[in-house]
Parts: sequence; structure tokens; C-alpha cells
Amino acid sequence: MTSAETATPNGDLTLRTLAMPGDANAAGDIFGGWVMAQMDLACGIRAAEHAGGRVVTAAVNEMVFEKPMHVGDTLCVYIHIEKIGRTSMTLKVEAWAQRYLKPLREKVIVGRFVMVALDENGKPTGIDKPSGPTD
Repeated sequence: MTSAETATPNGDLTLRTLAMPGDANAAGDIFGGWVMAQMDLACGIRAAEHAGGRVVTAAVNEMVFEKPMHVGDTLCVYIHIEKIGRTSMTLKVEAWAQRYLKPLREKVIVGRFVMVALDENGKPTGIDKPSGPTD
């Protein structure tokens, strides 16, 4: 077994979706921007759940493309909340590919997103910090 086959994702599985032909470039690799968009969706889901309301993406501080995604792969996005501030939170995001018709699972992209909680008027609002660990 390779280290890719024995590695495990960090964080909570927040989104799974299938990479389709319309998401690919001429070489058959999935566009990195498509994967980034799925990562952003997952961050929005996880951050809104934690904040208990509306959130927006404020920054993408890091994006490391480690391996390509291919048509037919299942994209699995894992989220770990690293830091909670007064109105924002930093999320570490791991995108993993379950390879098409294979037991192989590989990490394809790692990123860090900053999400800001908003009130009903679209202004930054406070996030309640949990008393224990963030995740």
C-alpha cells in the first residue's frame, strides 16, 4: 500500500460530489477552479452551521494543488475549523478524490479560507465561541 492509500483526511466530511465531463479541460483533468468552488461551498456550509447564520468568504489564504482530479472521480471535501475570531473563522480545507471505480483515495488540494459571519443587515456580527475545542 502507498502512503496515499493509507492517509486519512483531517476534518469533517462536509461535501461530496461527482466530477463530470463538463467540469474538465481538454486534457481530461478537472478545472482547479471547479474544485475551489466546491471547497468554497463546503466552507460556507460548515461556517454557517457554526455561526448559526449567514457567512461570506472573506479570503482564501492558501491553495496548494497536489494532484489532479479526473472525470468520474468523487470529490470529498473535509473541513476543520482552525481559529475562531470575533466575527470570522479560519477553516482548513482538504479536497480528496475517490478515484473512479478504484479503492484509491488521494488528497488533491489543501486550502485555508476565512469566512465572516453577517447579521440581517449584511454587517459583520459576533460568533459565539464554543467552551471546548473548535472541532
